[in-house]
Amino acid sequence: MSAKIIHTAGKRKSAVAKATVRPGKGKIRVNRVLLDNYSTMLSRMKLQEPLIIAGPVVNTVDIEVNVAGGGLTAQADAARLAVARALAKLDKKLEKQFLNYDRTLLVADVRRKETHKPNRHGKARAKRQKSYR
Repeated sequence: MSAKIIHTAGKRKSAVAKATVRPGKGKIRVNRVLLDNYSTMLSRMKLQEPLIIAGPVVNTVDIEVNVAGGGLTAQADAARLAVARALAKLDKKLEKQFLNYDRTLLVADVRRKETHKPNRHGKARAKRQKSYR
């Protein structure tokens, strides 16, 4: 393990997260808020997944995550991806553990919202109702 600063990014839908890992005492902040006070319980749990798998490595670094765009879940997924990538860069052994647990920890989900088509009603594929009488 080296004492260098690592920058990584993660994306999910329109949410973009940037994670910075530097030597420290195990503090995790998301948008300058400690992880214990961040957003909803589900978002916190999603963010804790890579930290739990990493184990004691987390106690030797401070993690700062900045997330923008998207909704709550997309932001949590983007932050989770950025943190996992940073930890995998820090300790190469973690990469295999992350991939065995859940591939989306290191590989971004590339699905995006389908674009609207012309002359359609509301959604991308919804057609107008046809009436015969």
